[in-house]
Formats: sequence, structure tokens, C-alpha cells
Amino acid sequence: MSYAPIILSNITLAVPGKTLINSFNATIPYGSKIGIIGRNGSGKSTLLKLIEGVIPPASGTVTIPDESRLCAVPQLITNHHSLSGSQRFNATLSTALAMQPTILLLDEPTNHLDRHNRRSLLRMLQSFEGTLIVVSHDVELLRSCVTKLWHIEDGSVQVSAKTYDEYLKEMQQKKEHLLHTIAHLNRQKKEAHAALMKEQGRSKKQKAYGEKKYASAPPLLRKHQKESGENTSNKNRRAIGIEKQSTLDQLKELKTPEVIAPTFTLLPAAHAPTTLITITDGSVGYYPDAPVVQNVTLTITSDERVALLGANGSGKSTIVKGILESSGVHRTGTWHLPAHKDIGYLDQHYGTLNPEQSVLETVHTVMPSGTPHAEIRRHLNRYLFRTNQEVNATVATLSGGERARLSLALIGAHTPKLLILDEVTNNLDLETRQHVIEVLKEYPGALLVISHDYDFLVAIGITTSYEISGRIFTRPPHP
Repeated sequence: MSYAPIILSNITLAVPGKTLINSFNATIPYGSKIGIIGRNGSGKSTLLKLIEGVIPPASGTVTIPDESRLCAVPQLITNHHSLSGSQRFNATLSTALAMQPTILLLDEPTNHLDRHNRRSLLRMLQSFEGTLIVVSHDVELLRSCVTKLWHIEDGSVQVSAKTYDEYLKEMQQKKEHLLHTIAHLNRQKKEAHAALMKEQGRSKKQKAYGEKKYASAPPLLRKHQKESGENTSNKNRRAIGIEKQSTLDQLKELKTPEVIAPTFTLLPAAHAPTTLITITDGSVGYYPDAPVVQNVTLTITSDERVALLGANGSGKSTIVKGILESSGVHRTGTWHLPAHKDIGYLDQHYGTLNPEQSVLETVHTVMPSGTPHAEIRRHLNRYLFRTNQEVNATVATLSGGERARLSLALIGAHTPKLLILDEVTNNLDLETRQHVIEVLKEYPGALLVISHDYDFLVAIGITTSYEISGRIFTRPPHP
């Protein structure tokens, strides 16, 4: 059956104090597969809610065909309280699909899914015959399940029919062109300033020469020559000034993508790798007679990057709690672990951050005693906390991406020998995800990573993987 298209006419979306999207128009034919991407807070979920009809636009209209059946699965599912995040999503999606929707809206659908559920979802989306509009940072989903991208940036929506990889390549080329243009304009700025200084020097010498040459001339002639020299000088300076201002105006319009430049205090070992973790014939759980995971045999060296794989609820986080020696966790077997001070831990909720502390106070707690205030500010600047407002903001007011950058700043300030990551890319926009990758690629210690994001694991250079299946801890034949 053929359905009429969805039509967005002159849509403006706004929240208090900020316009998210301005004057966006789109026609969405039946069967379209659209991926919405953009920074955290750019308006992706808000746009999805607008199409769903949950919120109205500040201006413009949304036309949904009368014969359509629209179903939406939000990022935050508030019902099914007794279920895990992945179980809540599967239950809500199953209810939606039972209605045989012609329009399906999904907000970050792969966030909590293990590899099996994730692959099942991707297969379903690939075969879905209706209109699909999905907000996602999942690279594999964007590569395999959508045919058009809507990129929300700076209040506008850039529409591209290129593949995700083609679009990334185009964005990289634009970035390189942008950086080249900025460098050229900066050179022009310096040249214009040098020319202005040269003109001022020339004008001063010309004035002195004229005063000396016409010192004995009649007053009217001296006045004429002085005005003539000043007019020429002013004309030259005006031309140079206009060129300089034009350069400055162009620089203001150009927005350079921000890049994190991490620093670390932990130097790579100059000798053979040392062993950080050895677990032999271990088990871990919450009750002595009911282990969640058995047969745990694990060795991690100081230069190793290890992924811990397994289905939702298989016990991956329980093993991490055992390594962290969390209270309430029961272990058997032999566990040789690093000292607590040598282990860093990041989870998707950044629960190790104190919500009442400021950004500055948070980093100050891990910097060496007596570190100058200016050095702390320089360190924060490397992780894109630059203004007084940014460094004095409390953790409770930070976005997910900002909390991720602050957590990375802590690692850079006091680098642990072992860093444990538990689903750290959930809910991150693509730019912040890339920031995380940039830092972890430079991180000189050992990594133990829980993630269902295969592309992320590849990007950070995972060398070894272990898997939990049926409560049994194993090392698969392939990473």
C-alpha cells in the first residue's frame, strides 16, 4: 500500500533561551530511512517528539497522513520498572511493532542492547518496510539501516543522502578546508597588521620630511602639503584597515571543530610488560552459594587492552565489582589485583563524580598537592573547559558529554595503571564519542572495557577479549 509523505513546513523548534532548529522544511516519502545525528542538546530528541506530536513547534506545521500508524520508542522508558534497560526497550518495541506501524520513531535504540539483541534489532530495521526515523550515535546502525542523514548543527538541519562513511569523509574534508582557510586568514591578519605598522612609520617619516622641506615655504603652501600628505596616509590606512576588518569578520564566522589534546602522567614502561591482574579459578556473585560468574581465569598486563563481552545480565559488571572489591560482592578463587589508587573506573553514568563539586574542585582533588591554580586551568583547557563559567559549574549541571570530558580530565591529571570502562559511550553524541576515542588511544596504561559498541572497541585498539556465557567465563578463539 502507498502512503502520503510526512511534511514538515517551516519548522522552528525552541527551548527557553535557545532556538534549536530554525525554518526547517522536509518532505519524507513513505519508506524513508532517516538517521538524525548531532551533538548532545542540539535538538535530536526534541525533533523526534515534534514528529510524534508530543510537543508543538515554535512555528511551522507537521503533516502526518491520516491513514498512517505512528509508533515511537523513547530513549528513556519509564514503565516496566522491574526490568533492565534492554528488557524495557524490547518490551516497548514489541508492543509498538504489534501495532504494525507505518511510521516508526526510535531514540537511541541500541544503548542498552547486547550483541545478540543489537543484531536482531538491526536486522529488523533493515527489513522494516515503513518509514523509519531514528536518533542514534551507533555507527553500525547509521551505516546499515538508514539511507538519509539529518545532521542538526548550529540551529539548522543539514540533509544528506550520502552514506554515513561518505558523509564523515565530506565532513573531514570540510574540516581540513576550514583549518586551511583559518590559517590563511590568520596570515592575512598578520600581514594587514604589519602593513598598517609600516604605513604608520612611512607616514611619520613623510610628515617629518615635509615639515623640514617646506619649513621656509609660505604658510598656505605648508598647509596644503601637510593636508595632502595626511590624506594620502589616511587613505592607505583606511584600505589596510578595511582589509584587516574583513579578515577578522571572516575569522569570526569560521567555527573550528574542537579537539582534545590529552596529557598523561603515567609513562609507558621501558621494560617488559608487568602483570596487573591475575584471577585463577575464580567466581563472583552476591551470595556465597549463588555465583553469578564461574571459572574466571583472567590475566591483564600493563600494556593490554581487554574487552569483556557477554549478553545483558551475564555478569560483566559483577566481575568489575569484584576487581574493584566492592562491598556486598562475594569472591572465591585467587585474585591478585592492583592497589585501589592504581585503578580508574568510568561508567556510563559517571557515578564517580561528586555532583556537588565544581569542575575545578573535581580536578583539584586529584592534582598533586600545591599545584598552582593556573596549572589546573591549563589542564582543564586541554579538555575544553575554558571559561570561568565552565570551570566553576557544578557537576550536577553538566551534560553527559561534559561529564565524559571531565572524567577524561581526571584520568589525565592522575593516570591510573588500569582503567576500567563500563559502557561509557552510551548516550554520547558522535563528537564526544570521538573525544573519548582520542583520549583512550593515547592512554598509556591497561584497559578493561565493557561495551557492545564494536566500532568503539576497534577504534581504541582492543587486543584481547573474554566472554561470559551461561555464567561461564571463557576466552573466545577470536577477539
